[in-house]
Amino acid sequence: MRILHTSDWHVGKRLGRFERIEETRDAIEEVAAIADSEAVDLVVHSGDLFDRPVPPMEALQVGLAGLVRLTGGGARPVVVVAGNHDSADLFEALAPFLAGWGIHLVGAIKPPADGGVLRLETGAGDALVACLPFLREGRVVDFMADTDRWYGQYAERVRRLTEAYAEYVVAEAGTSAVSLLVAHFMVTGARVGGHGAPRGERELHMGEAYAVGEGAIPPSLGYVAMGHIHAPQPVPGANVPAEYAGSLLELDFGEAGEEKRVVVIDVEPGTPAGVRSRPLTSGRRLQQVSGSWEEIGSRTDLADLYLDLKVDTDGPEPGLDALARELFPHLVKVAAVYDREAVDDASYSHLPWEDIYAAYYERERGEPAPDDLLAAFREVEDEVSHATP
Repeated sequence: MRILHTSDWHVGKRLGRFERIEETRDAIEEVAAIADSEAVDLVVHSGDLFDRPVPPMEALQVGLAGLVRLTGGGARPVVVVAGNHDSADLFEALAPFLAGWGIHLVGAIKPPADGGVLRLETGAGDALVACLPFLREGRVVDFMADTDRWYGQYAERVRRLTEAYAEYVVAEAGTSAVSLLVAHFMVTGARVGGHGAPRGERELHMGEAYAVGEGAIPPSLGYVAMGHIHAPQPVPGANVPAEYAGSLLELDFGEAGEEKRVVVIDVEPGTPAGVRSRPLTSGRRLQQVSGSWEEIGSRTDLADLYLDLKVDTDGPEPGLDALARELFPHLVKVAAVYDREAVDDASYSHLPWEDIYAAYYERERGEPAPDDLLAAFREVEDEVSHATP
């Protein structure tokens, strides 16, 4: 059986002032074209289909139309679990309407025999797909709550869930069906990126409280399709073929330069999968650029890129933003970089809001702002900037 694994589309996500819906639409079509050319039997999506729990209407249309396109006209089933950006309730409400297309949305964590494990017929035989949507830290899962297998620590709770699914899948699959898990959580040791810039993953769900050890990856399954981490990579420490497919586009400057992909899996019942990547090329690239204005302004290779500019100056440059926007049509942000201690009465008007808040916090408290507080600030700023007037 041949399976295509994609993840973290984040349909509807903006980049600063730029809508990216057309880039997203093109990237989804590229994924569907790969599914067609590879003649895959099943498509799995491991969460964060949308960027917001209640997506704008256009994002909803693009995301759902993309799932329909992935079915290849009904030739193959498509399975999607809800990620931390998705609404479990919205998934469950849409699921009955999409089932007729062969699209299986799983928003809630369910008992294995009652929707938590799907038995799907494909052109290459049956597949048993265990579905584990994102588990929020305080969430109680009813079918585990009354047993001695449910524990308080987040990592242990996820591990117990994956064990329950794996036991059920292995028993049901026998030697006649392919077995896999589709899940959305962070495994300790996964590479989240090293650019020092904010990334597209929701940082409030990326800390130690949400980190799960490698023991949560069941070794008895043919393949584990993971979502939540945007950098494409094998799941660290897994004893079975397991991959983070990664995000569809470079979603923020912390992802700049990452080669996006889908994963193609070839697997037979009772055997580990063979895994390979197919690169994605859709979408405008992102780049961070530093230097003097003379150096940056003279470059001819930046006009078609989304840009984050750090310009070396002697002090505040109130007109820098307008100057950079005139030269670079896809400028996302620009900041002057200078020795602030050497400049009296510096203006902060040119800085990003997060930097202004961080400077305010440090001035008032005498210590740097905590990372989780800055992550919360980014969440609030993002919500406000995208609110309907």
